[in-house]
Amino acid sequence: MLVTLDEAKEYLRVDFDDDNSLIESLSRSAQKLCMDIVRTEDEAAFEENYKEARIAVLYTIGYLYEHREEADHHALTLTLRSLLFGMRKEAF
Repeated sequence: MLVTLDEAKEYLRVDFDDDNSLIESLSRSAQKLCMDIVRTEDEAAFEENYKEARIAVLYTIGYLYEHREEADHHALTLTLRSLLFGMRKEAF
C-alpha cells in the first residue's frame, strides 16, 4: 500500500481510532481508483512515481472521507485524470 493508515489519518487530521477501518477501506479504494485511471495493475510500477501517486491517493482518501454521503465520483475522476495525466497509459 502506498499510503499507511497513520499517513492517511495525519492527512485527514483524524486523531481518534473510531474510523480506522473506514480509512483503511478508503485507502485501498483510493489506490485502486488511481491505478485504474493510470491504467495499470502493477502496484510496483504505480509506486515508482511515488510523489504523484501519493498525492493522488491522499487527495482521493480525503475526498471520499469528507464526501462519503454525497461524493461526486465524476468530478473526482476528472480531477484524478488531471493529477495523474503524466502517468496515464494510452489505451486503444
